[in-house]
Amino acid sequence: MMSEERTLLIVDDNEIFRERLARAFRDRTFEVRVADGHAQAITLAGEESPEWAVVDMKMPGKSGLEVVRDLKSIDPQTKIVVLTGYGSIATAIDAVRLGAINYLQKPADADDIIAAFERGEQPPMSGADHDYQAPSLARAEWEHIQRVLADCGGNISEAARRLDIHRRTLQRKLDKYPPRE
Repeated sequence: MMSEERTLLIVDDNEIFRERLARAFRDRTFEVRVADGHAQAITLAGEESPEWAVVDMKMPGKSGLEVVRDLKSIDPQTKIVVLTGYGSIATAIDAVRLGAINYLQKPADADDIIAAFERGEQPPMSGADHDYQAPSLARAEWEHIQRVLADCGGNISEAARRLDIHRRTLQRKLDKYPPRE
C-alpha cells in the first residue's frame, strides 16, 4: 500500500506541527500540500483533490468539521482523518457523520495517522479482538460535558444551566485537557 505515491493535504493552524508532519509524510513518499485553515484547504482541494486529508478539529475561523464537510463535497472519495487535542465522543461522531474515516487525539505522528487511514478502510469490527476498558469517571464526565455543549451549539451558559453547574466552573473544566482513559 505504501509503495505507490499518495497525495495528502494537511490542514492545521499550528505551523510547526503542520510542517513537521508534512516532512514526515514526504519522507514516506507522499506528495504533501499544507493549509493553515479552511479557505486555503478548500482552494488547494479545488485545484487538485487529495486522496487523503489530515484535518485539525480546532482552528481559528471555520472549524475542522466544516473543512471535512467541504472537502467531501469537492470529492467524496477523499479519505479524511481528523486530529484534535480536545477530543470527545460527540465531536468524533460529528466528524464521522460528515465523512471522516477516523479520528485521532493529538499528539499523533505519521505512523499513527497512516494506521488510522488503514483502519478506516477495513470493514467494521475487523480486528476487534482486544479487551474493552471502561473509561474513567473523569473521562465519562468530560464526554458528557462535550455532548451537552454540542447539543447547546457551543453556548457555555446554556450548557452550564443544563448541567446544573456554575458557568465559570464549566469554563474551568473545558480549559483542561481531556482526561486519558
